[in-house]
Amino acid sequence: MSKLLMITALITTTVQAKVSNDELISFAKRYIISKPSIKVESLDVLEVVKIKDMEGWEAYLTVMNLEYQGKKLSAPQIIFINGDLATPVLMNRKKNINYAKELRPTVPESLYDDAHLLFGNKNAKHKILVFSDPQCPFCIDMVPKIMKAAKEHPDTIALYYYHFPLIQLHPVSQVLVRIMHVAQELGRNDIVEKIYSLKIDPRETNVEKIIKAVKDHTGFPVTIGQINAPKVFDVIKKDEKAASRLMVSGTPTVFVDGKWDKMRDRYKLLIK
Repeated sequence: MSKLLMITALITTTVQAKVSNDELISFAKRYIISKPSIKVESLDVLEVVKIKDMEGWEAYLTVMNLEYQGKKLSAPQIIFINGDLATPVLMNRKKNINYAKELRPTVPESLYDDAHLLFGNKNAKHKILVFSDPQCPFCIDMVPKIMKAAKEHPDTIALYYYHFPLIQLHPVSQVLVRIMHVAQELGRNDIVEKIYSLKIDPRETNVEKIIKAVKDHTGFPVTIGQINAPKVFDVIKKDEKAASRLMVSGTPTVFVDGKWDKMRDRYKLLIK
């Protein structure tokens, strides 16, 4: 049995939360948020899962709602509970498993909307949801393959695409994802795929140069006014909130039929 399958077998389905929200907030304030300047306003429990091979332990997958210097922030956090015991990290030393790195929430149905459907039919047998950055090397390698699978098997795979630009690593992506969204709104989902083969300096920030590079590469014209529209920024912000909701921290992050696909290759099994 592969390590991935082994880990999957060690985690059961969702169970009902038993620890009160106030207790979780108190724990977060005392042991997770160390800076007094950061206020824990509330905490949302997304799911509670039981870990089979760690008797009595349950993982509370949560999102902490914070306030820092007048700004509202949210941060994903897993809290492991066993009776009166609580910890933000749970290790199985014998099996070399860090459970905090093996868990993600189930995708809520609300995230499978028409606006994010990139390729495939919405009534397809399987749903794949991807968070990606078009300049991330791993995304460039993997995401076009998933796109191809959805295009070639539209009744098997419905691919839902969410923007998650890693702007600290690839500042150019901040502009690219806005261009991609404008293209999607115009029904040009093919442009999203083509931008993955765009060769450009990942640290480029000149908007006019980026727009020209995209047009030269894809033939898709767009204006600064189009990509700077408030509604475009709102969409990207909502995608980032969805990423926080699903505890996404890097790219590409892939979910297949609602469940996190850590190895990002489960789609291959769907089209055999």
